[in-house]
Amino acid sequence: MEVITFGETMVLFNPEAAGPLRYVHQFSKSIAGAESNVAIALARLGHRVGWFSKLGEDEFGRYIQSVVRGEGVDVSRVILDPKGCTGLVFKERFAHANPNIYYYRRHSAASQLAIGDIDLDYLASCKVLHVTGITPALSTVTRRALFYALDGIKERGVTISFDPNLRLKLWPVEEARGVLLQLAQRATIIFPGIDEGKHLVKTDDPQEIAQAFMEIGCRIVATKLGKEGCHVTDGTESHTISGYIIERPEDTVGAGDGFAAGFLSGILRGYSLEHCGQLANGVGAMATLVRGDMEGFPTWAQVQEFMGISEYIDR
Repeated sequence: MEVITFGETMVLFNPEAAGPLRYVHQFSKSIAGAESNVAIALARLGHRVGWFSKLGEDEFGRYIQSVVRGEGVDVSRVILDPKGCTGLVFKERFAHANPNIYYYRRHSAASQLAIGDIDLDYLASCKVLHVTGITPALSTVTRRALFYALDGIKERGVTISFDPNLRLKLWPVEEARGVLLQLAQRATIIFPGIDEGKHLVKTDDPQEIAQAFMEIGCRIVATKLGKEGCHVTDGTESHTISGYIIERPEDTVGAGDGFAAGFLSGILRGYSLEHCGQLANGVGAMATLVRGDMEGFPTWAQVQEFMGISEYIDR
């Protein structure tokens, strides 16, 4: 296994029409979860990936398991909990603005993912373990499980990839800051955004964000700059890499997960730091072309065409 990740995935209901949800009557059903997004994106790019979570032993849980498995991701460690329910999330869209997100995940099965559900031998079988700051926000139970996982594999030679993914709808920033910085101390690679830099290390300057995270132990910092691209550094070299202009993005949710997947794909392929950032920008940009959290992630051939590396032939 090249990459393993774990965390909550919910059933996503995407409105068929824009406007306040009280006036929307039809929804399409899909899945939403930062960690499963990264897993699916990496699988489409040709990597061997595993994802697990605790899902309700209900039709929504079975649906998530089926979708992720269908994308070529190993779900052998997924737990279907007969006592828990599967979380739900609704989007509310207004033209091409970022959608509003409504969570229905409190007391979900995933929020009870515990230390006993973590198989350290399974985690140690991969090259990269990718985690996010959403998991510790769900409950004290999941927070303990996440720290147990990271501390248990840190000495086994596994690269730890961490996306802070600060979600202020889940916990207050004062509580989040301390926990996320502790997780960052355990990370090899970190993917902060500008807003997360403001909240966690008190700066929105990409170079200062990178320096702050490197000072606490991260070896590679890939800072997401939105449509402006990214800033990447390993302490020896640094690059600010321009992004791709998407004039009318269809859905921006999932772009950050696509960015992380693209960067990790580059790392796994032995690419230069700059090339990793370029690939991350490409995958992240393509994620915004399609409505849905994970539907827009490209295959390897598609992202190569998008980036102009290979020729696109339409007929």
